[in-house]
Amino acid sequence: MLIRRPHLRGIPSSEITPEGLYHNRREFLKTVAVGLAAAAVTTILPASALAAPAPEAARLRGKYDTDEKLTPYENVTTYNNYYEFGVDKEDPSNNAKNFKPRPWTVSVEGLVKKPAVYALDDLIKGFTMEDRIYRMRCVEAWSMVIPWLGFPLAALIKRLDPLPSAKFVEFKTLYDPNQMFEQKRPLLEWPYTEGLRMDETVNPLTLMAVGLYGKSLPNQNGAPFRLVVPWKYGFKGAKSVVKIRFTDKQPRTAWSVANPSEYGFYSNVNPEVDHPRWTQSRERRLGEFFPRKTLMFNGYGDYVASMYSGMDLKKYF
Repeated sequence: MLIRRPHLRGIPSSEITPEGLYHNRREFLKTVAVGLAAAAVTTILPASALAAPAPEAARLRGKYDTDEKLTPYENVTTYNNYYEFGVDKEDPSNNAKNFKPRPWTVSVEGLVKKPAVYALDDLIKGFTMEDRIYRMRCVEAWSMVIPWLGFPLAALIKRLDPLPSAKFVEFKTLYDPNQMFEQKRPLLEWPYTEGLRMDETVNPLTLMAVGLYGKSLPNQNGAPFRLVVPWKYGFKGAKSVVKIRFTDKQPRTAWSVANPSEYGFYSNVNPEVDHPRWTQSRERRLGEFFPRKTLMFNGYGDYVASMYSGMDLKKYF
């Protein structure tokens, strides 16, 4: 989700991650050298997340889990896109240490029967937390396999009871330049905004995550509450969500506003549609040397392809 756009406000070319990042020796050695680490987490799981998932060796895989090798925790938490904390991959883990994800509230607005400002624990109270192992794909031709801890967004949508006129759901990230210092610069249109079509929000794959690897979400991964949509490129996963708005119009989304020729609203993984500056047909799994073939819908076609039946996926990219 890194862009190169002459009129993008204030972002110098030196801050844009190049296509050949994985060919950079320093970055490559960093990704392959790390092992699974037990890192301290500065946040606390919500009260409703009472039980951590079983260790990977002991747990049974669920219906939606991939059986691919997990990306080590250290990689998942030190190689991030989170422009509010910096544009280089290591910046978020370095710069988000003092971010305060508690207390936390979420504003529910728009075409919905239960609009309110909810304390996060109240909003998600009673939901059963699930451990979902999802492959995640980034537009820059790299990917990870992450065990997320969260609950289906469909459960929250049902609880909030949207009106029949609601066709889309908009998600907004916290706007707090004192904590998220890059928001003081016009790198993107702040606060960061993403959106999904209503049927995408209730697809059983779509999660609201509160943790990963059985731990609370680290700050750099979107603490305390983030969206996870595994068949789309990773930038669709709004982090540190503070507002959920139901609307009858397609939302303006951060990267589509910044560069509409490169980042469409749908952002489904489609290896047949190249990014203007690199191919999408191959990807590199973080920690691996050899590239692998990119799968349509990131391999989740059996669960999501029907939602886009009849659509021109090169036009609606």
